Amino acid sequence: MQFTRWSQLSLIEQMANIGSEVDRAIQWRHNKNTEYAQLANIRALELFDLTLADCRHGSGVKEIARARELWLDFFIGKNQYHQTDRLWRQYFLAFATASRLDR
Repeated sequence: MQFTRWSQLSLIEQMANIGSEVDRAIQWRHNKNTEYAQLANIRALELFDLTLADCRHGSGVKEIARARELWLDFFIGKNQYHQTDRLWRQYFLAFATASRLDR
């Protein structure tokens, strides 16, 4: 997805899309397909970065950057904050739900 198209989405829609990739990464890891899990992780990181580059978000950038940092710690790091698949799914479910309600 090009930046111009991405920048046309609301923050809620952007976060919901990131959540889709996060969910894919979790699901592929659960299915023990490390290649697909890593590809979904890379795509999630690309979407995080596109969202961070979107200058409309102002102070929301801190939460987005923190979510990206925590995701990396959970998915490829030491999970020092003791996160779970369920916590990540719940976090992004709120954005997916809000995105659907916003239509």
